Amino acid sequence: MIRLFLIAARNLKRSWFRTIFTVAGAAVALIAFVMLRTVLWAWNVGAENAAVDRLGTRHKVTFIMPLPKRYAEDVRQVDGVKQAAYMNWFGAKIPTRPDEFFASMAVESNAFFDVYDEMVVSPEDKARWLADKKGAIVGHVLAKKMGWKVGDKVVLEGTIFPGDWEFNISGTYKASRKSIDDSEFLFHWDYLNDALVGEQKDHIGWVTARVTDASRSAEISKAIDRVFDERDIQTVTMSERSMNVSFMAGFSALLTALDVVSIIILGIMLLVLGNTIAMGVRERTKEYAVLRAIGFEPWHVRFFVIAEAATLGIVSGAVGVGIAYPFVNNMVGRAIEENMGAMFPYFRVEPNTALLAFVIAIALAAVASLIPSIQAGRVSVTDALRRVG
Repeated sequence: MIRLFLIAARNLKRSWFRTIFTVAGAAVALIAFVMLRTVLWAWNVGAENAAVDRLGTRHKVTFIMPLPKRYAEDVRQVDGVKQAAYMNWFGAKIPTRPDEFFASMAVESNAFFDVYDEMVVSPEDKARWLADKKGAIVGHVLAKKMGWKVGDKVVLEGTIFPGDWEFNISGTYKASRKSIDDSEFLFHWDYLNDALVGEQKDHIGWVTARVTDASRSAEISKAIDRVFDERDIQTVTMSERSMNVSFMAGFSALLTALDVVSIIILGIMLLVLGNTIAMGVRERTKEYAVLRAIGFEPWHVRFFVIAEAATLGIVSGAVGVGIAYPFVNNMVGRAIEENMGAMFPYFRVEPNTALLAFVIAIALAAVASLIPSIQAGRVSVTDALRRVG
């Protein structure tokens, strides 16, 4: 069987020009497929790697409606809650670079880094931050991109909270897990609150809590919401993963479109492989007839076709994945992480994605060979030997 496979694989050498261009076309399709799947993975990485012991509590109606600040203390009193911190989405831009997007949040200074312990800050930076009301801690990727260093003064233009806001860079953080990106801008909630008046004052966006037992997350979520059932403002508490997914709900149409496009690319690849295989079978009709005439069975002929197609798929998969892996990880991914870290903090080809692409290449080649192999196995010896050209 192995010898028959090797004989069939040698047939690809008969037309180097066709084989090279087929492999190139299939490889390009695989690179595009890997890129799209990596985009989808990178977009969802925060949800997939969310901390299992963290819960988010927000307004029951919608995320954009605020909660009274006192709710945070009530959450802390719920049995099973180990620590909690409140925060507010700030929404700001750099006046000189208005199109630059990054997450900016006003956070509870004393508790935030206990709840988000994967955000590693040096003791010196944290002490400097706590001592400065205008202090800000920024992700190391964002700091590098903007050229910020400790001691720099930065002015952001508020969008949700209009005005020019001045900050002092107190330090940077680096995420130790993929649940958090390295491009956030964090500052003291008190600094924001002191500048607010009217209904905006003493209100927060949401509360994040860490629980003592992740297996009790659902139970603790219900207990938190029960505390506020009889209040004017009710809440909804969910796992961090669910909250991250809800944030991405607005982009669901785009993600679905990318998913569809990746499937279309595979369809194009199937057509490319199928055309090449069909042409090869048509050219070797007489050869298959001779094989039948000297005693080979129909399944031998079919095996030759499928083996040749599988070899084509293996070569295409190896070339496509072999190019896509370093191209995405060392070139495209690095550039995206440095320039679009807020949206794609981790842009790397997952081993599972690379393996999937390789397997798909072989599977599509095998599928593309089914009809030609069946036709080759049914070839009439006398008709094929009489065929001219």
